[in-house]
Amino acid sequence: MYILGTAGHVDHGKSALVRALTGIDPDRLTEEKERGMTIDLGFAWLGLPSGREVSIVDVPGHERFIKNMLAGVGGIDLAMLVIAADEGVMPQTREHLAILDLLNVRKGIIVITKKDLIDAELLELVSMDAEDVICGTTLDGAPLVSTSAMTGEGLPDLLAAIDTLLDSVRPRRDIGRPRLSIDRVFTMRGFGTVVTGTLNNGTLSVGQEIVLLPSGQRTHIRGLQTHKRKVDSVPPGSRVAVNLSGISTEDIQRGYVLTKPGWLTPTRFVDVRLRAISDLPQAISHNKSITFHTGASEVMGKVRLLDRETLNSGESGWAQILLAQHVAVARGDPFIVRSPQGTLGGGTIFDAHAKRHRRFQPGVIASLEARVNGSPKDILLAIVEANEPIEFEAVVAQSSLSHDEASIALKTLAAEKQVVTLGSEGARTILLSASGWNHLEEESRRIINSYHAQFPLRLGMPKEELRSRLKILSQHLTSVLQQLIGTGTVVEEGALIRLPTHAITPSADQQAEIQGFLHSLTANPFSPSWESLPSPDVLNLLIDQRRVVKVSENVLFDASAYDEMVKRIIEHLKAQGKITVAEVRDMFQTSRKYALALMEHLDEQKTTKRIGDERVLR
Repeated sequence: MYILGTAGHVDHGKSALVRALTGIDPDRLTEEKERGMTIDLGFAWLGLPSGREVSIVDVPGHERFIKNMLAGVGGIDLAMLVIAADEGVMPQTREHLAILDLLNVRKGIIVITKKDLIDAELLELVSMDAEDVICGTTLDGAPLVSTSAMTGEGLPDLLAAIDTLLDSVRPRRDIGRPRLSIDRVFTMRGFGTVVTGTLNNGTLSVGQEIVLLPSGQRTHIRGLQTHKRKVDSVPPGSRVAVNLSGISTEDIQRGYVLTKPGWLTPTRFVDVRLRAISDLPQAISHNKSITFHTGASEVMGKVRLLDRETLNSGESGWAQILLAQHVAVARGDPFIVRSPQGTLGGGTIFDAHAKRHRRFQPGVIASLEARVNGSPKDILLAIVEANEPIEFEAVVAQSSLSHDEASIALKTLAAEKQVVTLGSEGARTILLSASGWNHLEEESRRIINSYHAQFPLRLGMPKEELRSRLKILSQHLTSVLQQLIGTGTVVEEGALIRLPTHAITPSADQQAEIQGFLHSLTANPFSPSWESLPSPDVLNLLIDQRRVVKVSENVLFDASAYDEMVKRIIEHLKAQGKITVAEVRDMFQTSRKYALALMEHLDEQKTTKRIGDERVLR
């Protein structure tokens, strides 16, 4: 399926030409029929001599309705630039041509209409003028056909020219991420809400769950039509009407995007390559207010020029566009920027989720340049470097690569150690550049080393404390730790982590404190008493090293005494099946205080279970 779009000045016969070709009147609004002027987008379809079907988007030509023209021209495969023979090239002819050029529409036909109104000599002059105006644009060298919608003259030649050009138009790619930029929303009696648009990047099917962006509402496809025929699925490149289940027309606007859930995130900040039109009346200045048009959406915004102070006629430069509202866009999407004075320029989105860049930074510009003509590997690396840490699915969404292309590029980058992958393979894999990982590794080492300096007698740092201090990737601490442990950067000690070089060396005073406390425990091992506890750091060290076992806030045992007590209790339970606190007290000639604390501790450790006044093995 292919999309043909009209372009040209108001009243140059675009709609009349579509009617003559298809038998369908694209002017559907009462006001359009009364005024004889297209105001909004019109739609029709055409069967070609080859048997191919073409959808037609008919756009308004009046300067007041350029925004409606832009809503329909963004997704076309082939342009039909219409010029009336009795008027020749006019202002909107030039502006529409400039828009087609900015959108990189490379296939088109120049159609001279109303040839029945002039003689052959004047027709020749109009044709020469048309060829001059397209010179240097993406339509340079396009075939020219003269027609009359009234007499039908030239229409067979036009159909043949369309058929021939479509031989060289590449079919739309199916990368498994269908996107429909909605250009019309209405209610059909007996069906409910219907939206229309041109489908890109994937297939839609009846019953499929979809999401509307930027609102985030989810629903299902109740039915599909293309050219008024019901279908079960539609491929990319189709004009399609989608009947949505359980959603009101009030909840949808022109410019919303219909897609499958989980991959496309609306944005307000995009990196772009911006080209000014060749007859720009005034240079585009930094921070200029604009309207931003992409797909069928129109949003207010500001242009931040990254590599210059102003952008003059015909110049191209790197820019960021800050949007007043969220839009659902992806890398590679074309766009147009306008002001109240007219079209200013346009180009291609290179990062749909850009971070704010400082201006005039060579590294930033080099990263952006890498995405222009780079290989899939170059594109992937540039996206990771600009947005790290980033999930694989988000990279795919920004790259316009298929999952297979992105996966192959990622494997190559990982093998070359240009990218580090964290977590299991798949969409949730976290990616960092080699420099990004080095920074994360150094930051982790610095944090842990600082902890060791603050607490030299502690075996290591709690993992959860690292999570709170490590701002970057804290939500992916498990994956980060696996990588840090795997590379030998840190050593895991249960719930703690430490640097490999960390060694506990108590001072002479602390060593004396340790010996004195251990002696007080072993003097009466089953009923230990002490005059005072050691300092918290020393006590924690003894517990971490398991030289002391803490069974409650007020009871600690020497580790060997604790092990002996547990062993004898378990042997008793295996032989007798049960034990009481009183029996534990008598077994070790201790007091109820120690016996009860020990048994409650064993209950917490899931060694024993209390049943009434007795304990049994679990």
